[in-house]
Amino acid sequence: MANTLDQIFVLLKHWIVALFPVALQPLIGILLSVVAIIATFPALFALTTVIERKGLGRMQNRIGPNRTGPYGILQPIADGIKSLTKEDIIPVSADAAVHFIAPLVLVVVVFMGFAVLPMGRNMQFVEMDAGLLFYFAIGASAELSIFMAGWSSRNKYSLLGAMRAVAQMISYEVPLLMSTVAIVMITGSLSLSKVVEAQNQYTWGLPHWYIFTPWGFAAFVMYCIAATAETNRSPFDLPEGESELVAGYFTEYSGFKFALFFLGEYLAMFSISGLGTTLFLGGWSAPLAILNFVPSWIWFFSKVMLSIVVLIWIRGTLPRLRQDQLMNFAWKFVLPMTLLNLIVAGLWRFMGEGILRWIVCSAILLGVYVIVGRLQMHRKKFGPRSYRYAE
Repeated sequence: MANTLDQIFVLLKHWIVALFPVALQPLIGILLSVVAIIATFPALFALTTVIERKGLGRMQNRIGPNRTGPYGILQPIADGIKSLTKEDIIPVSADAAVHFIAPLVLVVVVFMGFAVLPMGRNMQFVEMDAGLLFYFAIGASAELSIFMAGWSSRNKYSLLGAMRAVAQMISYEVPLLMSTVAIVMITGSLSLSKVVEAQNQYTWGLPHWYIFTPWGFAAFVMYCIAATAETNRSPFDLPEGESELVAGYFTEYSGFKFALFFLGEYLAMFSISGLGTTLFLGGWSAPLAILNFVPSWIWFFSKVMLSIVVLIWIRGTLPRLRQDQLMNFAWKFVLPMTLLNLIVAGLWRFMGEGILRWIVCSAILLGVYVIVGRLQMHRKKFGPRSYRYAE
């Protein structure tokens, strides 16, 4: 029974495919997988917008959406209808073709990233030996779509927002990628399904997730920081700094095209959370051996949604950084720590089993973290916090 529930979507797909002629079955299988991805993640996007607005409301002592449907749960439907019916305004001097294509490119690129994520046992759209490489290669096109939006708008604020967004995404894409290299070194494969299989082991009922190692925890922290910046989430949401740039690179967008940018941002959150879950949190594997009876896809989506809740929590907690702080943090702290972590991962691999490698690897990472942090604090000459009040 447990195995049937675990494979229910796989069995359902095979049953539907078997209804068609043999010649059409491969095409039908591909279409079903595409429809499943296109239906699932926008639905999660709608759910997440309600959770975020209600959650931020509670954090800020507000009620949040409470007018549309019971407890405001139908707010995403109202927002969708509003986006579809609003006028689509294109500036006279804008490059209309590029202005139209930019949001489509962003959404398509993000959807393609889901193709290589193993969302459950035997639930991967495309099994690739270089799945991680494909993910980052296709994800790099997001910068292109954002610059297309800013440049085609013929608006100084849009262009500045696009330039800041591209600079930020390139700066944090380097440590994002480097933080995953340690996983490749230990696993010996770029296949995401093999990464999950390597973590789907238990000792005394506890999992062998990479996050429970010194190098894995450090890589996970660096990955989370870079992923937050890559998705333009607070406190790294400078490209959309409304107090400086009106609305950033999509200032001149309205109606459904603006909604596509909004959708693309949240889909990128799901995608990058799914990749982090796969690399560090065991993917679809259970957190305890005794919980293996729970369907694997439930564990995957539970971990992804937990990551989304943490991102929402961070947005409601931390203030926005300055541009210089953001860039300095990427190049002077996050990148050096990820490079050091590659050396630590190599030491972990070749020191063999035992407590010694835990002590050595933890001491190196903790020592360098403290030294680098102290140096940065000393150079900035931070003093005691002081308050001045208007008279």
